[in-house]
Formats: sequence, C-alpha cells, structure tokens
Amino acid sequence: MAKFGRSFGLQWHITNRCDQRCSHCYIWRGKEAKNPYSGELNLEQGHSVVAKFLTFCTIFEVDPLIAITGGDPLLCPWFFELLDYIHQMQIPFIILGNPFHLNRKICEKLKILGCRGYQMSLDGLREIHDSIRNKEGSFNATLSAIKVLQNLGIKTMIMSTVSCRNVLEIPKLAKLAVELGVDVYDFGRYCPPQNAIDECLSPHEYRDFLGHVWEVLKKLADHSTKFPLKDHLWRLYLYEIGVFQIQKSDVVLQGCNCGIRHLAILADGTVYACRRFESPVGNVLKQSFQEIFLGGALSRYREIKNLKGCNNCDLLNYCRGCHAVSYGVYGDFFEKDPQCWR
Repeated sequence: MAKFGRSFGLQWHITNRCDQRCSHCYIWRGKEAKNPYSGELNLEQGHSVVAKFLTFCTIFEVDPLIAITGGDPLLCPWFFELLDYIHQMQIPFIILGNPFHLNRKICEKLKILGCRGYQMSLDGLREIHDSIRNKEGSFNATLSAIKVLQNLGIKTMIMSTVSCRNVLEIPKLAKLAVELGVDVYDFGRYCPPQNAIDECLSPHEYRDFLGHVWEVLKKLADHSTKFPLKDHLWRLYLYEIGVFQIQKSDVVLQGCNCGIRHLAILADGTVYACRRFESPVGNVLKQSFQEIFLGGALSRYREIKNLKGCNNCDLLNYCRGCHAVSYGVYGDFFEKDPQCWR
C-alpha cells in the first residue's frame, strides 16, 4: 500500500446551491442532478464532520487542510457558523467558490475567520469564460472579486479547466493572472462524460500544449504569481526536458492523491475518493474517517501498482496521471490516462 506524507486534504462540498451552470460541472451530470438540494447537512452535522476529521488527522499524525466548496459555499445558510467552528479548532482552510456574493463585508468576515485563500475559476477571457460558465457577466464579476480580496489581504487563486474549447486561452489567462497580481494560477484537465474522448486533446496535442505553456510560464517567472503545475503530467513533461529529477523513495511524493492523502465529501455526507469521478467510499454521517480510510472501497484506489500505464513507469511515485479522466473516457479508473503520451 502506498505511504502518504504530512498533510491530508478534505474537499468539502457543503452545498449544491450555485448561481452558475458550468458545462463541465459534476453536480449537474451526476446523481445529484435530479434533486440537487435534497439531504444537505445541517450545522450540527457539519460540526460533527469537522470533529471527526480532526480526530482522524490526530490519529494518523497528519496536518489537516479543509477546502470548503460547493456549488457556491457562500449560499450555504450556515457557512459562516461552520467557518467559525473550523477557526476555533485551528484547522487551516481555503474557499473554492464563485465571485457573485463576494463584497467587502463578506471578505472582512473571511479575513477575521482566518481564510487562507479564495479560489475562483476563469476558463478563458470574457466571451469564452461566460460561455463555458453559462453566465453572462461571470468574467467581469471574477475580476471585481479579485480586487476586493486583494484589498483585504486574502490570497487570490485562479483555476482553469482545460478542454478543446479553451486550450488556446490558457496562456492568455496565465498572463492575465500576472497582470492582475493574482497570487496563484493553475489549471486542471476536463473530466469528460463516458465515451466523450473527442472533447479531450490527444496525448501528443496535450504534450505540445504543456510545452507551449511552459515557454510562457518561463517568461513570467520573475513575477509574484505562483504557478504550482497541478496537472500530474507536468512531472512527465519536465522529466523529459531535464528539469525534474527523480529521487529514489517508496513514499508517494507527488501526483494523484486519490485514496492517499485526500478525500471529498458531498453535500449529503457521501464521501468520495475523488470528486472528479463517481467514487463513493462511505458516508461521514455513518462512519468515522478512520473506518472509511481503511475500508476496502477506498483502499483499492491506493493500489497504485494496478494503474495501467503507470505500474511500470519510473515516475510512479511522482505522477500517475489523472485516472479520473480515465474513468470519464473508459469507465475504468485503472485504465491508462488517455492523455498520457508515454
């Protein structure tokens, strides 16, 4: 079984309520689509989740980090009460949300409660972004919200979802992030519905895309904006061009955290190995995090030697691609990442 390091992340979707209907959203094509607001937790149950997570992290001697998201978490009726409790428990947290309800008063509350950062999405410049988000004015609202957060000293993070629709926009967004003084900019890949491989770049197209973005990022390196290179295939690309070096280790150091040091909770308490694909492994209302983490449903995702295309790769402990994309394309998590060119 793979070993895991110091930190453990919890991506918590506290509500499905949302002002947008993004074309790539999991909520509106998953099991929640028929009745997206049914069964959402209440504040008392939310407190229980936090306490259980803290107990789990103490037992396993890992540092907790909670990413509060939705939907738009600001639309959850007990959002600030939950943040207050998380703050009391001294657990670091970030917010992944929309820009529409962010004003100075809201951001002042976030600052007081210790919010480490606020992440919003930009999937292109104005026309492309608003089209993907199915929300006119979304682009402008995001830029306005960035300024409000910056004025109060809250870390700003921008994330993009890359598909054939917006691949040419990513270099432009990296430059825009620098111009706006955003603290962090990154992108992840689109996880398509099953058999929708035509919506994804081919392996060699994706490698060429990374190469182009890399050249852009090198020119932006002297600015304060950070580019974490979240996509796991960056390791492969940087290894091939001699920038990344392998260290011998039996510990999973980088790459996909599915089943290793990350869990996701849906608004009804269902726990997923990863929110990017259908991967239920338990329910936090009925089980402890220890039971879920050590249970068979989750343990199988830690068997990284079973990942096709990765099991014999020398980058196994650093990359492993994104098998949520494999699930989307093939219906099988353990199939080879369809955009890996190796």
